[in-house]
Amino acid sequence: MEKPQIDNKKILSNKNVEIELGQNEETLVEVELVDDYSKRAQWLRAAVLGANDGLLSTASLMMGIGAVRRDAKTMLLTGAAGMVAGACSMAIGEFVSVYSQLDIEVAQIRREQSARGNGPAERNLLPSPLQAAGASAAAFTVGAGVPLLAAAFARDYRVRLGAVVGAVSAALLGFGWAGAALGRAPPVRAALRVLFGGWVAMGITFGLTKLIGFSGV
Repeated sequence: MEKPQIDNKKILSNKNVEIELGQNEETLVEVELVDDYSKRAQWLRAAVLGANDGLLSTASLMMGIGAVRRDAKTMLLTGAAGMVAGACSMAIGEFVSVYSQLDIEVAQIRREQSARGNGPAERNLLPSPLQAAGASAAAFTVGAGVPLLAAAFARDYRVRLGAVVGAVSAALLGFGWAGAALGRAPPVRAALRVLFGGWVAMGITFGLTKLIGFSGV
């Protein structure tokens, strides 16, 4: 009996197809991983920026009121009010912004379904306005808690101001470093830039409030 002839070209062709399919699957997995990392990095960077806003705005308010009032109660109440107001403002702003984005994506999905004859539209997961609002408010609150905690345990006026500046400076360096790392930028330069900006904001608020207090306005 004659042995069946094996078509080596066909076997090589099939192997090449399998290799190409495997490479395509690996590429798709890599693209999904990169896309997932990108989304997580965006969320983390937004959280860092929100915490930095809470840190700097609350600290500046406390330094401003500390320029004209020496008692700890007034400074802490001012910081607490700034924390609540800022967290609510951030949450509402983020809710409105993400809800607008949601409306745009829903409208796009309907257009795609209409173009495909009510077929399924290929879209990513829709954003959650409530989740975004909660995350933004939480990040702001975390940042605002730093100067409040620093001032809560210092009774002396000068020690209290120094504690706020010291704690805020350390946090600014940390947030600046984290934001740069997530954005893959030089961390040292970014951290120092954030620190310098924070000092300028606190210094201007302290100085102008002191000037207004002395002028009796």
